Amino acid sequence: MTYDERLDHLLTQAARVFAERGFHSTTMRDLAAASGMSLAGMYYYVRGKDELLQLVQERSFTDVLEGARAAVQGGGDPVERLHAFIRHHVEYFASHMPAMKVLSHEANVLTGEGRRRVQAIKRRYVDLLESLLREAAPDEPPIERNAAAYVLFGMMNWIYNWYDPAGPLDARRLADLIARIFLGGFVEARTTLQGG
Repeated sequence: MTYDERLDHLLTQAARVFAERGFHSTTMRDLAAASGMSLAGMYYYVRGKDELLQLVQERSFTDVLEGARAAVQGGGDPVERLHAFIRHHVEYFASHMPAMKVLSHEANVLTGEGRRRVQAIKRRYVDLLESLLREAAPDEPPIERNAAAYVLFGMMNWIYNWYDPAGPLDARRLADLIARIFLGGFVEARTTLQGG
């Protein structure tokens, strides 16, 4: 395996163990056992479990941000682009459930430069969603668009608690369901309420 492949393997296993045991309950020995690497081998890649957590979060947010940018560049009207964002987010996280749980549960563990790096990527991701909401619902006040962004993230991110990717509802159908609920509520409700 190449350096990058071994690091990817280590990050995948670290995400799984952090998701199962929690960051604070996980030891470097747990991570070594899960990854099949020696402690010395792991320290070749990272300085400790804090850096592992940072890399798991940084890589996950970078991947989902880059994928979302590509998904919404496909054109279409603002609602279609917002739908593409939702579909990409749900499909990405449905195929990376341990990392998703870590992003949700261990969001405030990082400190210092690691936290700043992750927060900067996360901010770009939120900004992307808010720009899509601005295009899709330009008459909404900025404060409500911001709140709507976090409502949508809550809907999408909470799936790690109940969603089974191997179950009868595939990730694309789940994404489309979330999009119908959200878009029908946020984008169309103002028109309906004002008209009634």
